[in-house]
Amino acid sequence: MENILEYLESNRLSELKNILNEENPVDIAEHFENLSKEKTILVFRILQKDTASEVFSYLSSEKQEEIIESITDEELKRILDELFLDDTVDLIEEMPANIVDKILKNSSSETRKLINQFLKYPENSAGGVMTVEYVSFKNDMTIGQALSYFKNVGMNKEDTDICFVIDKTRHFLGIITLKQLIIVEDDVPLVDAMDTSIPTVNTLDDQEEVADLFRKYDYNSIPVVDNENRLVGLITIDDVVDVIDQENTEDFHIMAAMEPSNEEYLRESIFSLAKHRIIWLLVLMISATATGIIIRKYESVLQSVVTLAIFIPMLMDTGGNAGSQSATLIIRGLALGEIELKDIGKIVWKEFRVSILVGIVLALVNFLRIYYIDQVGFTIAMVVCFSLLITVIIAKVVGGSLPIIAKALKLDPAIMASPLITTIVDACALAIYFQLSSHFLNLVS
Repeated sequence: MENILEYLESNRLSELKNILNEENPVDIAEHFENLSKEKTILVFRILQKDTASEVFSYLSSEKQEEIIESITDEELKRILDELFLDDTVDLIEEMPANIVDKILKNSSSETRKLINQFLKYPENSAGGVMTVEYVSFKNDMTIGQALSYFKNVGMNKEDTDICFVIDKTRHFLGIITLKQLIIVEDDVPLVDAMDTSIPTVNTLDDQEEVADLFRKYDYNSIPVVDNENRLVGLITIDDVVDVIDQENTEDFHIMAAMEPSNEEYLRESIFSLAKHRIIWLLVLMISATATGIIIRKYESVLQSVVTLAIFIPMLMDTGGNAGSQSATLIIRGLALGEIELKDIGKIVWKEFRVSILVGIVLALVNFLRIYYIDQVGFTIAMVVCFSLLITVIIAKVVGGSLPIIAKALKLDPAIMASPLITTIVDACALAIYFQLSSHFLNLVS
C-alpha cells in the first residue's frame, strides 16, 4: 500500500501500471480496499482492460459501487462484457437501484434477459448460483467435431475442464472431459466416449444440498437441469466454496442466537447489529423466567439451607456446557451428512453412555472439592454431586437429540444450539437440584 501511494503521489503511473499488471488480480483487489475513492478510480483506470475486469469481480460491493458511479458508460460496458454472467447477477443483487439501472442500461439485451431469468430463481437455490458460461456438444458429433467446436467457443467460457453432451432438445445426456477430447481418436462418436454417471441438480434444489454433493463426490462442477431434464447451466467449485462459507457463517450466527447477516461486521450499522440480536435475546430472556419460577417455588428450601444457593451457578453452567458439546457435534455431523434422522436412537444411546462416564468423573471431583476443601456437610455434598450427575445426563441427551428433532421438523438444526439448550437444561438442573434437596434434607432433619 505504501508503494502504491508513493507511485501515485509522484505521478509515476506507468511504472505502477507495470507493477500491478504483474500481480495476481486477487491481491490487487485487496490493495483497492484501502484506497480513497479518487485513488481507486485512478488506479483502476491504469489497469489493462482484461485485468481491470477480473480485479473488479473480486472487489467488495462498496468498492464496486464507487467505481460504477465514477466511470463512463463505455468503461462499464467493457467491464460487463468481460464478467461472467453469475458474477454480474451477484453484482446486481448487491447494488442500490440507481446502480442497477446503470448496469442494465449498459448490458446487451441477451444479457438482460438472462439476468432476469436468474433473478427469478429462489434465493439460495441452485438456479441462483449457477452460471450459463459452459461448453455443450450435440450428441451426434464425433470427438474431432467436438474438439474443433471447443477451440472456437471455449475461450469465453467459465469452466472448460468438463463439457456437456445434449440432444437436439437440450436434454442432458452426459459429460466429457477436455482430457478425453484430446486423447480419444477423432472419428469416435461423442456418445461412445461420454460419462453418464455424473449426477445433476435441479434449478430449485437448495444450495446447501448442492454443496453436499460437491463434498461427497469431489466434483469441480455439476450440471443444472430443469424439471424436464434440459440443461440450463452448471455450478462450479468456486461458487460452492462461497456457498459453504455463507452457510457456515449463517450457522454460526444462529448458534449464537442471532439472525443471520451477510454484511461484514465493521461495515454493518449498530442499528442493524442490534436488530439481528434483540429478537433472540428477548426470546431467551423470557424463556429464562422458568428458572425464576422454579427458584421461587423452592424459596423455603433456600432459606432453610442457604448453602444450597452457592452451587446453583456451577450446576447450571456445567449442564449448559455439557449440552452445547453434544449439540455442536450433532449439528456438525448433520451438516457433513454423517448423521441422518434415522440415527436418533443411536445418538441418544451413545450420548447417554458418554454422559454417565463424564457425569461420574465430574461428580467425584466435585464431591472431593465440596466435602474436603469447602467443608460442606456430607448430605449436601451428595445432593449437589448427584444433581450434577443427573443434570449432565439430561444435558447430553437433550443436546444430542434436539438438533435431530429440529431437522425432522424442517428447521435449521443450528437453532437448537448453545443458548436454547442452556435455557432448557438450566430449568431441568434447578428442578432436579431442589427436588433432591427437599427430599434428602427433610430425611436428615
